[in-house]
Amino acid sequence: MKFFETIGKILARYPSFFVEGIGNTLVIAAFSVLLGTILGTLMAIMRMGKIAPLRWIAVGYIEFIRGTPLLVQLMFIFYGLPMIGVKIPDIAWIPNFSRFAAGVIAMSMNSCAYVAEIIRSGIQAVDPGQMEAARSVGFPSGMAMRLVVLPQAIKNILPALGNEFVTVIKESSIVSVIGIADLMFRTNDVIAATYKTLECLAVAAVIYFMMTFLSSRLISLAERKLSHGK
Repeated sequence: MKFFETIGKILARYPSFFVEGIGNTLVIAAFSVLLGTILGTLMAIMRMGKIAPLRWIAVGYIEFIRGTPLLVQLMFIFYGLPMIGVKIPDIAWIPNFSRFAAGVIAMSMNSCAYVAEIIRSGIQAVDPGQMEAARSVGFPSGMAMRLVVLPQAIKNILPALGNEFVTVIKESSIVSVIGIADLMFRTNDVIAATYKTLECLAVAAVIYFMMTFLSSRLISLAERKLSHGK
């Protein structure tokens, strides 16, 4: 009982810490998945294209990003790039913009590699006859892909994209190492103030679970509506 009483006191005393962390975590996850989906779509098209150099670049990028830890990629973006003269500028009216930008860039680049494979498998699951039919009525290949194949592929890839969003929410905790005030960073602040490590981590775990659970349910709802053609 004392454990839960302590959790209640922590939530009553430091709600703003957790609310700020939740907001920053969701913002980072949303931007990362949005940019990752856009870049992943382009990467998937490059990998499936007929231009060999672009296909090699896409394959190399996907394999390298998937084969290296996200932490290394984040450290390279935030600490490595300034060492070679590439620095993310700060924006005065956005606090810690360079840190947020580095976190979003690293998460987006990582998500891009996984989304590219999701989209590639979704496109390949569409009947090849759809592309042939679109080309037969005069659609260029790019227009046929955009207007005919991709809309059908969305139904196939939506569950996997939803899982990617959930994964990004959980993996976003790693950005705390560069000083971004996400949920994990703010949880560590509360731990430092209260010396109640287990209780604070329990609160963070429940909050992460609630965010991922609600996200999963929303994706499932969207999937059901798409499957019924609504």
